[in-house]
Amino acid sequence: MTAALPPTPPALLPTPAGPFVVPAAVSDLRQDGPPVQLSLIIPTYNESKNVGELVARLSEVLDPQLGAGGYELIIVDDDSADRTWEVGLALAERHPQVRVIRRVGERGLSTAVIRGWQAARGDILAVIDADLQHPPEVIAELVRRVQGGADLAVGSRNVEGGGVSNWSMFRRAMSRGAQLLGLMILPGVLGRVSDPMSGYFALRRRAIAGATLSPLGYKILIEVIGRGRIGTVAEVGYVFRERLVGESKVTSRLYVEYLRHLLRLRLAGLPLARLVRFALVGATGVIVDMGLLYLLSDPRSLGWGLSRSKLIASEAAIVNNFLWNDLWTFGDLATRQRGSRHRLRRLLKFNVICGLGVAMNLGLLNLMFNVLHMNRYLANLVAIGIVTLWNFWVNLKLSWRYTGAPEPPAAVGSIEPG
Repeated sequence: MTAALPPTPPALLPTPAGPFVVPAAVSDLRQDGPPVQLSLIIPTYNESKNVGELVARLSEVLDPQLGAGGYELIIVDDDSADRTWEVGLALAERHPQVRVIRRVGERGLSTAVIRGWQAARGDILAVIDADLQHPPEVIAELVRRVQGGADLAVGSRNVEGGGVSNWSMFRRAMSRGAQLLGLMILPGVLGRVSDPMSGYFALRRRAIAGATLSPLGYKILIEVIGRGRIGTVAEVGYVFRERLVGESKVTSRLYVEYLRHLLRLRLAGLPLARLVRFALVGATGVIVDMGLLYLLSDPRSLGWGLSRSKLIASEAAIVNNFLWNDLWTFGDLATRQRGSRHRLRRLLKFNVICGLGVAMNLGLLNLMFNVLHMNRYLANLVAIGIVTLWNFWVNLKLSWRYTGAPEPPAAVGSIEPG
């Protein structure tokens, strides 16, 4: 006779599977009473010592605002060794608004948030860290901003009322550097909020429903802005607090994933045919640069000084690249601004942008090699790739004034050029 399996606790939800797409609505036959307005996701991994206090404080904030049945707290746990998911189920006995998803075989903060949203019932979706570094009291204002008309309300450390507690200068510099890098690669996404690295925000379900998400790493907000349909954005200041219990999960690997995520989103919005042509033209520029450098500086040739030779070779390569790009890569756009005066103006812009690209290359190379301790050759390759994208995109927007009309971006999602 086979022993009966223990019943599944009603608060334990099945883990959503398949593509990372948030549905327009979730029907739940177990839902009683008033409809759920807010679904707040709490992604966890080894946070058993923090979730109890977090749930209690969130309940104190949200009960008066939405009513005990007007919201749900969904703990999405990545099968923690400290059995955080089990602590969540115990909390559900005292707090019926708590629901738990125990993920096995799938990990990561961003994917945990999306899996929670897939199971959520609310029209407002939100996320908060489980480690109490996000003050629970701020969620009330984030919800009010969305109820007041915002598509997205972001908890920001960089507006009035915001800040960080006891960060070292190095940690502040790393955070700002990551934000600056993001602005260079994805200005149209990261430029919409003052704190794109924030992990504390709320948004309307319809702003993200149906979009195919491709999350990577911890920075889920970038994915939401990049692929969602985000109109009005509101920001609420908060002070980021130091973790009191448990271990930080921030490592250098997360910065590498952040960089990969930025590049993935950037490539999703690029006119790829133009990018390939731009890269091929850049290869001819390398040949011109190397050939002239040899001709001018080699003792067996003219024997000029290295600095003077390199300056001339670099400028010749830039002019070569400009002429080919003006004729081929962006030829259809250049015909809209005919005449020597317009061409000279484009050449000057191209020179300035490429010069900034050289400076950026050096800065990125030093950051990845000296700070992130990447292999020097890999770091140089990544820096070249980023600068190529920078040169292409900024020239596309400034030198040749691309508006997106000639060819649609080969994108997945809703990222648009700019």
